[in-house]
Amino acid sequence: MVKKRFHLTLLIGLLLSSMVLFAQSDKQKALEAKRQQVLKEMKQINALLFSNKKEQKSVFTLIEDLNYKVNVRENLIRITNEQANLLTREINANQNEITSLRTQLQELKEDYAAMVVKSYKSKSEQSKIMFLLSSNDFKQAYKRLQYIRQYADYQKEQGEIIKDKTKKLQELNVTLSKQNEDKQKLIQENRVAKQELEQELKERERLMSSITSNMSKLSAQIKKKQQEADKIDREINRLIREAIAASNKEAGNSSSTGKFVLTPEAKKLASNFEANKGKLGWPVSRGVIKGRFGKGRSLIDNAVEVNNPGIKIATVRNSEVKSIFNGEVSQVLIVKNGNPAIMIRHGNYLSIYTNMSKIFVKKGEKIKTGQSIGEVFTNNITGETMLGFRIYKNDQKLNPESWLAKN
Repeated sequence: MVKKRFHLTLLIGLLLSSMVLFAQSDKQKALEAKRQQVLKEMKQINALLFSNKKEQKSVFTLIEDLNYKVNVRENLIRITNEQANLLTREINANQNEITSLRTQLQELKEDYAAMVVKSYKSKSEQSKIMFLLSSNDFKQAYKRLQYIRQYADYQKEQGEIIKDKTKKLQELNVTLSKQNEDKQKLIQENRVAKQELEQELKERERLMSSITSNMSKLSAQIKKKQQEADKIDREINRLIREAIAASNKEAGNSSSTGKFVLTPEAKKLASNFEANKGKLGWPVSRGVIKGRFGKGRSLIDNAVEVNNPGIKIATVRNSEVKSIFNGEVSQVLIVKNGNPAIMIRHGNYLSIYTNMSKIFVKKGEKIKTGQSIGEVFTNNITGETMLGFRIYKNDQKLNPESWLAKN
């Protein structure tokens, strides 16, 4: 009875540890996928922002690029640390399971050995027959026959259990060896990443010291830049309201509902657009998101708050801009003292492309997914080629990053 309880306890413990390991393994896969994504982003940052030494950039832009790279590098180190720590927990759990399996295996082998000795002592067919013939009645003989069969089955079952547990122990030892290799590899990669981060921080410090005396002037430039962006934002919001009001008027509504009134065709288009959330193609062939959606802090002066109604995608000079989905050009916006923007309507959704240098489409034109609609503007003073990209549902700003496919 005591042995049965012991076996049951070991079985429950083994089951619980397996469940924990399974959950940790899933988390490890998720972390690895995230790490690979950040590594890919880092590769694109180096290719798009730091590969062309001949490209003249302002110190302001260099610091922004370097700050962005540092943030991504720190994120990479954090994820790699998480992976290494999780591997440590998995290694410890596997070591505990190996110890538990060895204990179980030892006990099973001892029990099996005792059974073999007992079987050997009474192995002859004559002793089995005598055991049956010495029964008091037929019922007892039948029970003894069942016992002989069950005992033989039990021996076979114990042998299979020993075989299975031995195999599992061998597999766990292989897994443990692989986990230790993976952990050492992650530690080495993190060591290299920290060295690179140290160099980048030194370079940032050097660049920052070169502009310390002009910091107040730079902060003023950032604020002015934000004011210009806010002006464009107000103009885009006005045009969206006008487009919504026009759709209401066309449908016979005297007052605007604040939402686009959709025809059956437009409803289908909007539904298809929505169904492709997280799978939409990028508006440029090569790019990294240098400016995130929403409120944040300037990459130059942390004291200055910036508010981005979309995302800013850094790309290469002369990059063509492509429509992310089928639609119709709702507006080509010509900004005073600024660069043109294109608004494409997809039912009650809008995709907006700002900071353009060339426009290849006109208002009212039907557009196909991936169609070239213009080129991104390159600022020859800062050296930046930056596309502003937004998505709206009616007049509500959405985070474009969650709609685009993982780049």
